Amino acid sequence: MLKGFIVPLSPLGTATLLPPPPWHLAGDILAVEFWSDPDMSDGVFPKGIELDPKRGGRAVALFADCQFSAGNDEHLDPARYQSREFMLLLDAMWQGSQIAWCPYVYADNDAAIVRGWSLGHPKKHGVVHQTRTFDVAGAASAPLGSKGRLAACVSAHGQLLAQARVTLREKADRLVGLLDRPIVGRRYFPRLCAGMHDRPAIDELVRCGTDNVLIANLWVGEGELFFPEAHGEELEMLGPIRIGRGFRFSFSCSISDSEVLADLTV
Repeated sequence: MLKGFIVPLSPLGTATLLPPPPWHLAGDILAVEFWSDPDMSDGVFPKGIELDPKRGGRAVALFADCQFSAGNDEHLDPARYQSREFMLLLDAMWQGSQIAWCPYVYADNDAAIVRGWSLGHPKKHGVVHQTRTFDVAGAASAPLGSKGRLAACVSAHGQLLAQARVTLREKADRLVGLLDRPIVGRRYFPRLCAGMHDRPAIDELVRCGTDNVLIANLWVGEGELFFPEAHGEELEMLGPIRIGRGFRFSFSCSISDSEVLADLTV
């Protein structure tokens, strides 16, 4: 009997790209909030989800340096389970409830990409970098403190897709307006059969269940963000037309469940 949580299934199950939940994530995040043109950003929502009219196109760009583990000390296999990722979250509404809609994600690791597809995050392969900070002092250490400056970027297929900079101003105790909405994505798997290309096997809106969320060493300051035009990508359509705060923090969370909000194949 073949074993495994996801493909490839194999006799022992160790060849699978991803172990079964619960999944645990930890990492460092550089983030910048921004506002997109509502007329443009409204086009990234599927049926049933709409732009939050009270937020005027507000969104957040997040650059993450992540480490993953499940039930077998996967964090001791860093080559397989470390990843760097870029995610966009737009303030949106679902049946009167505030959500964060995830239209685009990039990651540099196959396990992270497949994990995203399982959660409804449309991950593509990309190269993500961000300034690192270390416990030692020095010109290259980029210490976290007032007037500290950090940067991040994401590229794909040799093209720059997004670039951010944050100038830190003050330490904060909690996040306000960031990662305080449930993230909703779309699990979409098409059919290859002739005549059925527009009838996907799976098309559902899902809300990710995130537990044990911890935020540490949070710094807030001014953000800079740029989406250059890139062939085959559409990030630049989302702006930004205005930029807000920048953030740098460490986080950890656990994921063991997701809720299907709607079956769009019906």
